[in-house]
Amino acid sequence: MTRRRKAPLRSLTAEERTILEQTARSRSEAASHVARAKMILAVADGATYQRAAEAAGRKSNDAVSQLVSCFNREGLTALAPRHGGGNPVIYGPAERERILTEVRRPPDRERDGTATWSLSTLQMALQRAPDGLPNVSIDTIWRVLCEAGFSWQRNGTWCETGKVKRKRKSGTVEVTDPDTEAKKS
Repeated sequence: MTRRRKAPLRSLTAEERTILEQTARSRSEAASHVARAKMILAVADGATYQRAAEAAGRKSNDAVSQLVSCFNREGLTALAPRHGGGNPVIYGPAERERILTEVRRPPDRERDGTATWSLSTLQMALQRAPDGLPNVSIDTIWRVLCEAGFSWQRNGTWCETGKVKRKRKSGTVEVTDPDTEAKKS
């Protein structure tokens, strides 16, 4: 005889069941989402946690138990996997914006010691600034710049993708490509 379940699955709404069935049959959805949907549906249809795990190609009935209690609390958002371990994210949106603010600022030759930004000069400028980031790494700066759409140019500078400076009779003008986002994908 099996143990009594501490947190049995609550009854599914019609909308939840429909979404779970669509997700379980999907071939384009992430495999983890499909497996979690199959486990929830199997438990909803009366299967044991062990059988539900086997139906989804998993081995652990403890994982099904945790998924069921999470589904009871959060609903369909329980299908999305959580942070899988590793170091926590240190630099949030405010720190990322600080990095982008610094790279958009033209460097001062005397203060920054350069005419164009490189990753190492950006790192030094961010570490020296009073409101800067004293422990920021070059890798973090590189990732933030790439995510924001900057690219490394042949002349050794960072340029925001889709924006270019053109010389006109009236002076230097910044031209923006309206199809930048479409071209990135």
